[in-house]
Amino acid sequence: MTAKNLQDTTTLNNGVKMPWLGLGVFKVEEGPELVNAVKTAIKHGYRSIDTAAIYGNEEGVGKGIQEGLKEAGISREDLFVTSKVWNEDLGYESTLAAYETSLKKLGLDYLDLYLIHWPVEGKYKDAWRALETLYKEGRVKAIGVSNFQVHHLEDLMKDAEIKPVINQVELHPRLTQKELKAFCQDNNIQLEAWSPLMQGQLLDNEVLKDIAAKHNKSVAQVIVRWDLQNGVMTIPKSTKEHRIVENVDLFDFELTQEELEVIDGLNQNHRVGPDPDNFDF
Repeated sequence: MTAKNLQDTTTLNNGVKMPWLGLGVFKVEEGPELVNAVKTAIKHGYRSIDTAAIYGNEEGVGKGIQEGLKEAGISREDLFVTSKVWNEDLGYESTLAAYETSLKKLGLDYLDLYLIHWPVEGKYKDAWRALETLYKEGRVKAIGVSNFQVHHLEDLMKDAEIKPVINQVELHPRLTQKELKAFCQDNNIQLEAWSPLMQGQLLDNEVLKDIAAKHNKSVAQVIVRWDLQNGVMTIPKSTKEHRIVENVDLFDFELTQEELEVIDGLNQNHRVGPDPDNFDF
């Protein structure tokens, strides 16, 4: 089940294949650094790029994609691109419009995956209907959600015609999301981790440093490997070439069952991002 290489995919519940690993660009501002990061990732074999309207960097991501495709000598179809609709655009018509805006900024004809970014109460069901429309019309290859808790998913699926393929959430060794993961597994919804490195806060963790030393790997590599072995997709973020490469150099070692359990044991249900049950934006 664990990915064998950077381009390994899993098949989502609608039959679409999505790479286990991708590049995240949260908090990376527009500009040459961003364009270069995306291009570099593609050049080094990444096939999944994850952005969002609210990041305000879709244009740079689009430029990086064009340059990366050219340098790697691959076509748009070889790449898996995700974006997300922001809270103020959640509504039927406004979500349809937001999708068009994202496409235009990215310079693409379609997205592989479009997500509802946050479960804004009273709004996400209308937005989901819009995503279903885009999907039925073949404008997007797959649709999903982000930051949804179990009760949000249950509520959404009561009325949904189409089940989300993905739930992208904050997930790292201090927030292991076991209950949510079990629910998603039972419902054939793929879990994907954002901020897998806890925005860098785990890189000095002694337990993780010990495990990393044993394998002659970095803490970041150990965490991303832990995700993979747990069947969780992930999108580590970096703009530096050596890190972009290092973060996915994961296919020459394996964590033992015991090590996986030790990492699970770091859980404190500690979030670095907002609480999906209690956010006001």
